[in-house]
Amino acid sequence: MNHLVIMAGGVGSRFWPMSRPENPKQFIDVLGVGRTLIQLTVDRFGKEFAPENIWVVTSAKYADKVKAQLPEVPSANILLEPCMRNTAPCIAYVTWKIKQIDPEATLVISPADHFVVNTEEFRRVINAGVNFVKGTSNILTLGMFPTRPDTGYGYIQAGDKEGQSEVCQVRAFKEKPQLEVAKQYLSEGNYYWNAGLFIWDAATAEASLREFEPETSALFDKMSESFGKENERAVIDELFPQCKSISIDYAVMERMSGKTMTMNGKDAGVYVMPSDFGWSDLGTWGSLYTQLDKDEHGNAVVGKQNVCIIESNDCIVRASDNVKMVLQGLDGYIVAEDNNTILVCKKEEEQRIKQFSESFK
Repeated sequence: MNHLVIMAGGVGSRFWPMSRPENPKQFIDVLGVGRTLIQLTVDRFGKEFAPENIWVVTSAKYADKVKAQLPEVPSANILLEPCMRNTAPCIAYVTWKIKQIDPEATLVISPADHFVVNTEEFRRVINAGVNFVKGTSNILTLGMFPTRPDTGYGYIQAGDKEGQSEVCQVRAFKEKPQLEVAKQYLSEGNYYWNAGLFIWDAATAEASLREFEPETSALFDKMSESFGKENERAVIDELFPQCKSISIDYAVMERMSGKTMTMNGKDAGVYVMPSDFGWSDLGTWGSLYTQLDKDEHGNAVVGKQNVCIIESNDCIVRASDNVKMVLQGLDGYIVAEDNNTILVCKKEEEQRIKQFSESFK
């Protein structure tokens, strides 16, 4: 069976002050459309996954939010992390869980807080990706066609195409680059944004984690002995914090890129499917700005129109429902208010918002 895994444990620090640790962006109606980002994530997969095959991995403190916003997902499929340990332990947790009930499972891994314009094309790509990995030990990532030399994304360097398919071998994963390097990537034409969306069989996920992260795998072997038992929560709370904090990119993807290995008796490699379905990770106010309707002066307002903008250009503005705001004489600014906290920041300086929020504390 195919299983959808939604990673929903982040805090969205670059969306401060709207996104905060107690209420991060995945649980907020960021776009002002009446659905939160995690709800939109489930929506875009349509009916491709039955509710019993949808899994959410999140922080224990967000359990009630997930249950309230995704009532169709069984409580047993909401896996609660006692602390943040990045994406490799997150994926190990859900992999060990699913393998107990469906050893032949195929996993589609998705962040909870991304945005997609063309859901029909998105579903076509997901289905094609699932068909590509079925019966193999391959790992497939989705690479987004870059529209600008963005320094806020990691990049995937693609190699040769795999036969007549849409899929290419991955040569390398690249960290967030400096601007000049990002411009070079775009000019070369075979670099794609790393969207953090990938597809693999549960058996491949387990084998690769055992190969590259044996200590973490051993911990989940111990934890899995308690799955479905009365002491499960206590065991997870005790052992999960002992996992090394590491991303799945560092733990597996980068170590396998450009290589062919043997896993479960089959050749295994990392591949990328270049994709174009109007994707944004909505990681910053600037990325949200690109998705919103704008007035004739390039200004965008999130949510209700309780904002008056005068003699200003290219701004993004957000205010709470009970707050009225007047702006005059601003060019290229983020102005955001939430819970009596106001941020006024140049859009070009948005990568510093996490630093600003920490200083504010």
